[in-house]
Amino acid sequence: MPNTSDTIVIRRGLLSRIPANLELGGVIMAALVLVVVIPVLNVLAPAGSALHISDFSINLYGKYLCYAILAISVDLLWGYTGLLSLGQCMFFTLGGYALGMYLMLMIGKLGQYHSDLPDFMVFLGYPRLPSHWVPFRHFWFAAAAVVWVPGLVAMVFGYLAFRSRIRGVYFSILTQALTYASCLMFFRNDFTFGGNNGLTDFKFIVGYDLRSPATQRVLYLCTCLLLFATYGACKWLTRTKFGKVQRAVRDSENRVLFSGYATANFKLFVFVLAAVIASVAGALYVPQVGIINPSEMAADKSLEAVVWVAVGGRGTLIGPVIGAIGVNALKSWATRAYPDLWLLILGSLFIFIVLFLPGGIVSLPARIASWRRARKGGPSA
Repeated sequence: MPNTSDTIVIRRGLLSRIPANLELGGVIMAALVLVVVIPVLNVLAPAGSALHISDFSINLYGKYLCYAILAISVDLLWGYTGLLSLGQCMFFTLGGYALGMYLMLMIGKLGQYHSDLPDFMVFLGYPRLPSHWVPFRHFWFAAAAVVWVPGLVAMVFGYLAFRSRIRGVYFSILTQALTYASCLMFFRNDFTFGGNNGLTDFKFIVGYDLRSPATQRVLYLCTCLLLFATYGACKWLTRTKFGKVQRAVRDSENRVLFSGYATANFKLFVFVLAAVIASVAGALYVPQVGIINPSEMAADKSLEAVVWVAVGGRGTLIGPVIGAIGVNALKSWATRAYPDLWLLILGSLFIFIVLFLPGGIVSLPARIASWRRARKGGPSA
């Protein structure tokens, strides 16, 4: 007989579940399209063909997939642990800056000022490279910083927050305040990160030309592999005993505390893990988009990520991926066709989902099946 927490999870997830075979089939099909079909059409299909995928499209799809990984990190916190973080884009941006510093140093004398220093440092009159920039000449250090910098920030903040038993809306406000404060610091030119212009004009990564279509394809494929690896790892984690405790914390933290579990430790682990996932996504985002600046960690960016999760389906992992890709594709179209109406479209979409489709897009199959059963006079789900 299932325990109370399992029953709560089942009842809450009834209309947002996807049949296991349907979900697996969808993931396999998506993997084939993203990893095989799109790159092949980009390389082999003639440029004038209707089947050709342009280099610009490859770059754009890579950006969408980075956002999908970010959405998984939000869902791991909000959908499975009940922690609505409004600061995930801060970790996303920290990862971007960590790799961006390495990319800036790889420009060398090819910058506008033909100096070994980044252009913005020459413009601001820096006599030498700041000491904390020096280790970022090495790719391995930058790659390690993508993990340990946001991990350390998340660990310190999470430890203080969870030890103080801060939860609910207060936790959301604190994460938003942390993001806002970080954004203000990075906007300052004397903070050695390029101020409001950020870091840009990248040229090489581990010796390869970033402007080359082949390099961009490799980055796109790395993003695809990271997305499926992140999805698989999080799927496995949520099915373990840890995942059951995680969902129990979401549904009734006090009961879990009375059962003898240290809920603060569970939440801290998930918070740090989600921060690292978001940071790695940000690191892959930067060389594909070609710029990183403090606006990427603005409060509204994290709110958009929450909308992606809600639209796709909270607590499902596959839903946030669908939501992130779908909403950003809609944004790309709407900002060209109706640039002044995009925020109204996004707000209307969110309201519609909350009122009429609270389980998100992934709940549609279950709702349609329930509607069909009702039409036939059978028992509803």
